[in-house]
Amino acid sequence: MDSRLKNLLTLGKEHYASHEYEQAEKYLTEVLTLHRGFADVFNMLGVIQHDQGHFRQAQEYFEEALRINQNYTEAALNLAVTYNDLGKYDAAKAVYARAIQRSKQSPSKLDPFALGKLANMHAETGSAYIGCGLYDDGIREFRRALDLRPTFVDIRTKLAKALREAGDLEGALRELEIVRETNPSYIAGRIHLGIAYFSANRREDAVKELEAVLSLEPDNKNAAVYLHMVRDESVTPAAAPEAVLPPEVEPDRR
Repeated sequence: MDSRLKNLLTLGKEHYASHEYEQAEKYLTEVLTLHRGFADVFNMLGVIQHDQGHFRQAQEYFEEALRINQNYTEAALNLAVTYNDLGKYDAAKAVYARAIQRSKQSPSKLDPFALGKLANMHAETGSAYIGCGLYDDGIREFRRALDLRPTFVDIRTKLAKALREAGDLEGALRELEIVRETNPSYIAGRIHLGIAYFSANRREDAVKELEAVLSLEPDNKNAAVYLHMVRDESVTPAAAPEAVLPPEVEPDRR
């Protein structure tokens, strides 16, 4: 490898690792003008194109990475995600199945980009099942998502909500307590935990949890309303309404 090619490759990878995709794309594209045999370069460019919403271009890059190295698991998972985004669901399932079958690695060692996208795919499927009242199937999909990305607290909160609606309050509490441990500043999870404590007749814990939310976010109207309800001794857990919150903002997952 000549010095110019090596320098371009190093700069491209450094910018890519820092999520400086515009600069990375410039250097990595120049690498391809000199040498088209680097599967990882095509994979990185595919990730960059996917991040920009250019799914068809991303598909071409990932496919080229796999032509160079058919056992490139990260590129295969990225391609599966991209096929899914393009509505090519059968192709996505086939590529995903082959990638997992070939992989000799632990899933936790695979590309975080692909794992995150795959986790979201499972979560979306889970939500669809829950919307149809198929709780066992929805819960299974949420757990699959969390097997891939256990720190995605918004997905774990959805799992907890599904468990509670399915009648497994203790299971919901366990998941919501994990959410709190993982990301104490994730407000939606903590409000749901407060309501779950109240449903379990743990009024004191519910008060503490909702007070903690208001200490983090004093203007949170939902927490204030639920705290008032929990403090009202005339309201019993059986009479308490379900927690209805506005659409949850996806937490920072980096």
